[in-house]
Amino acid sequence: MNAIEQLVDAAHFAAQSHWFQRRKNAPEMGPEGKAKGTPYVNHPLAVAQIISQIGKVDDVVVLCAAMLHDTIEDTDVTEADLRARFGDTITEVVLEVSDDKSLPKQRRKELQIEHAAHASLAAQLVKLGDKINNLTDLVDCPPPNWPVERRRNYFDWAKKVIDQVRGANALLEAEFDRIYAQRP
Repeated sequence: MNAIEQLVDAAHFAAQSHWFQRRKNAPEMGPEGKAKGTPYVNHPLAVAQIISQIGKVDDVVVLCAAMLHDTIEDTDVTEADLRARFGDTITEVVLEVSDDKSLPKQRRKELQIEHAAHASLAAQLVKLGDKINNLTDLVDCPPPNWPVERRRNYFDWAKKVIDQVRGANALLEAEFDRIYAQRP
């Protein structure tokens, strides 16, 4: 499989994996005036786009991992599923950025800060793209049940994570800083 085929396969796999999921942001109007959240797959695709277009990264491993970064964490996709379809290298990057959902939320957040500095460059780039997209969504269309204080706390936590990966990609770091400056 060539690089383009692999990227398209990763996008398709992410779309299938997140098929019924929606983001927590403010609902959009769907057919017949029914409110529905943004399709979740928009997030991993946006992360890959941010890394590629803003960060000027063209590494197929990084871009595939960006599109797949939430599959193990947020769907029923397993490590074995990813290894069988995408191989060890992409799967290892996805594992590096996946939270262990069996742990309490606060502990998962602490571990993201602790592990970020020791992650591979590929995982650090995915982490940058992920946090940029999450903060952008919190600025542009925050979840309706997230008060300002919760959004501020998320911004501050995301900055603690990103401060651990400084030096990974100056373009992505500048974009993160630009979005962080819009902290509520």
